Amino acid sequence: NKVMPRSLSTLLPKERAIPRTATKREADFWRLMKTGMQKSPRTWKSTRIETWAMPGIPDVLCCDENGKFHFVELKATSGNAVDLRPHQVAWLTNHSHASVWVLVRKLQTKTKPQMIYLYHGKDAMDLKLEGLKVAPVYFSDEDFDWVKIMSLISPI
Repeated sequence: NKVMPRSLSTLLPKERAIPRTATKREADFWRLMKTGMQKSPRTWKSTRIETWAMPGIPDVLCCDENGKFHFVELKATSGNAVDLRPHQVAWLTNHSHASVWVLVRKLQTKTKPQMIYLYHGKDAMDLKLEGLKVAPVYFSDEDFDWVKIMSLISPI
């Protein structure tokens, strides 16, 4: 019997899987955002995008009352690093002329409250390299002002 050689593709290292806790934290963040958007006096339609076919597309597609679309990448972190994947950085950078955003939730610790940071997509590379040291468009360490956040994403 002849032994078939292993395919070269099976010898390559597999890409690091997204930790289950990161996925859960971002799902929790999506629920928080969705609830916050409902408090807005504006009319929003939003869809959570979960696709493995097109890596890099942001997590949420929002449509405002004027029919304009906005993409929001959700990230949750316990430290200062923001885990944007290379495909995400590329997508956000390539579409930075549009309404594309990164919304980061820094989780509560024993000594600090949870915080929220809003960045424009053009800041994706800096955000990947420097984390939360990059100056955000919006920051809050108190109750999240979803009306303010959504008005920055889509000014009237």
